[in-house]
Amino acid sequence: MQSRNTLLRLSPLSCTLALALSLPGIAFAADAANTAKDLDKVIVTATRTPATVDAALAAVEVIDRAQIDASSARSLPELLRGRAGITLINQGGLGKLSTLFMRGTESDHTLFLIDGVRVGSTTSGLTSLQDIPLAQIDHIEIVRGPRSSLYGADAIGGVIQIFTRRDSRAGTHGHARIAIGSNHLREASAGVELRGARGGVGVAVAHQSTAGINACLGDYNPATWAGAGCFIVPGTHLDRDGYRNNSAGVHADFSPSTAWQLDARATRAIGHNDYDGNYVDNSDIVQQTVGGSARWTPSQRVQLKLTLGRNTDDSVNYLGTVFSNRFVTTRDTGNLQADFTLAQAQVLTTGFDWLRDAAATQDPWSPFTARRGNRAGFAQYQGTFGKQDLQLSLRHDDNDQFGGHTTGGMAWGMNLAAGWRVTASHATAFKAPTFNELYYPGASNPLLRPEDARSSELSLTRSGDGWQLQANAYQTRVSDLIAWDSSQFKPVNVDSARIRGVELTGVLALGDWSLRGQLSWLDARNQSAGTNHGKQLARRPTRSARLDLDRDIGDWGFGISGIAEASRWDDVANSLRVGGYGTLDARASWRLAKGWTLQANVVNAFDKRYQTSAWYAQPGREYTLSLRWQPDQ
Repeated sequence: MQSRNTLLRLSPLSCTLALALSLPGIAFAADAANTAKDLDKVIVTATRTPATVDAALAAVEVIDRAQIDASSARSLPELLRGRAGITLINQGGLGKLSTLFMRGTESDHTLFLIDGVRVGSTTSGLTSLQDIPLAQIDHIEIVRGPRSSLYGADAIGGVIQIFTRRDSRAGTHGHARIAIGSNHLREASAGVELRGARGGVGVAVAHQSTAGINACLGDYNPATWAGAGCFIVPGTHLDRDGYRNNSAGVHADFSPSTAWQLDARATRAIGHNDYDGNYVDNSDIVQQTVGGSARWTPSQRVQLKLTLGRNTDDSVNYLGTVFSNRFVTTRDTGNLQADFTLAQAQVLTTGFDWLRDAAATQDPWSPFTARRGNRAGFAQYQGTFGKQDLQLSLRHDDNDQFGGHTTGGMAWGMNLAAGWRVTASHATAFKAPTFNELYYPGASNPLLRPEDARSSELSLTRSGDGWQLQANAYQTRVSDLIAWDSSQFKPVNVDSARIRGVELTGVLALGDWSLRGQLSWLDARNQSAGTNHGKQLARRPTRSARLDLDRDIGDWGFGISGIAEASRWDDVANSLRVGGYGTLDARASWRLAKGWTLQANVVNAFDKRYQTSAWYAQPGREYTLSLRWQPDQ
């Protein structure tokens, strides 16, 4: 049953995390290799140029393939759940609709990229996170905070970039994995890479299927139109809601000379999803991303890169076996970027971005097609002056629908004594209206303006051998938020919001122990005039925490992940409350031979009954047993 009447008590987890984060004050001789490796990871999403995590003037996190393999996650939403600044709303488990809220902004205020290609539906404005196969991912870069001055629309809350798998080592390398689990979970994946002195090719395939659970707990009365949740007729849709995903990825790269590097990639996922509803109850989905790049480096001071790509989001929806509608959207992107090293630790980046969004909807009631283009120029300066770092960025977008829009950002950082570092930043950002909001027949408004935001952030970091602790405090104000006006039966620019938050993150390596902790406090308020003024924005918990603790003992590995979130409101009027919850995942692995690893996972070990979206159940305790082959490990 839903824990709506149970208050979340974060104190045990908070105390554990606070104790762990205080350990850096203790003098210890730790094996700091893992943590040092985390801080030295190179991230490109924050500035569109390579920088190490510890040097970034933004709140960033990198999740690499080793962390993915060691985790209990079976999907991208499960992997991201509970991380600093991130709230995931899921409607019924594996493969079901999952929406992400970053730093309290809207679910369509986070920009998603796959290998540099912008992805997401142009009609809904959402990215189908649940359909991006975890088996195809090499690593993920998370940048919290606005980045419109580098990427344009959608990057109000932040940017998440996914990089697909590629092995850069010479020779032939392979990997494979099979898994079985609760609710008839079946997983299989394999890949091979061939690499020579001038380039390489690789291919990977994956399968995932589950019988699922009965997701929807809501119902409605068709005679009065009163109901809740997915509005199913009482007594119907009591079956399991299954999910299936088959995917493939290919890539190739070639360096004809030391100055040139060519790269091409493609991923395609084909799936089927069952859910509850009286008008549509199952879908066939296609998620595809194709991209390529050419990089020219004529000297150590100059580099030019051209990137082209297309993302396709295709959903065919049925009621039983009867066709209902189809949404096909595409995003074509082109980026030309030049990086100039003006002097030591002084880099100027300029570039031009091109974007074309298109949509074609086959709907017996409201079919429509739409297309628009966007052109943008941007410039960024990065400089280091002794112990101080400076980043300045400016961008202007020219859109076929809403005209010109200019955004900017500035960030400053300074290294202090004893491992302390302070950073401060301010930036503006915007979100373009979706095609549904602009053109959907009978329920749209072509005069909508972009949603505007301005954000300020102050961060304090302290690092040492084998540990790092960071605190981030931020405020974001969003104006011209798009909301539905029932009196006019169309969306309008009327809402505004003020979001304040604090994040605490820490990593610690102590001998064979590895600990990662994340805490978030959020106050996201509606600032619009009317009866909802001052109320909390829907689906944003005020507190959340995640703790990952792992230990290696010889050929064995053990770990736990605790995730907790406070209660939240599921509606703008703050009348429908979804209770807080806490879950614990556990895992154990055994390296039974060179390159072979047997792993057992327990998700939601204490069988907690909870919801993240009102009326949609979450799975109870689930088990997974997997066998992984990676001979190079």
